[in-house]
Amino acid sequence: MAGRDADALGLDVPDLAPGGSARDVSEDAIWAALATCYDPEIPVNIVELGLIYDLSVARSPKGARVGVKMTLTAQGCGMGPSIASDAQSRIEALPGVAEARVDVVWDPPWNAAMMSPEAQRRLGMS
Repeated sequence: MAGRDADALGLDVPDLAPGGSARDVSEDAIWAALATCYDPEIPVNIVELGLIYDLSVARSPKGARVGVKMTLTAQGCGMGPSIASDAQSRIEALPGVAEARVDVVWDPPWNAAMMSPEAQRRLGMS
């Protein structure tokens, strides 16, 4: 599910307007953008699911380059490319971001303990 459609789940949709410079890019803004991305089969965002393993920001006069390593709940997930593409688009929509790269990795393997307590509660796991 695209983050812009989060309201269908009763969640807030942040305004991610273009513009700005690399110095304006904060990790908090990137995390917030990633929190607008959803696995279409699970009504919890990819941050709360614990799917984001690493985030890096390299700043230059041409804009920030953001790198993200993420995983999926299962290696056979057919939505993986779509979720990664959505995450990349959300990051690139941030003011000051020139480029984003989202790589899907499998190490360490994801497990339900990686979810936030709120995600576990929403999914009836706690």
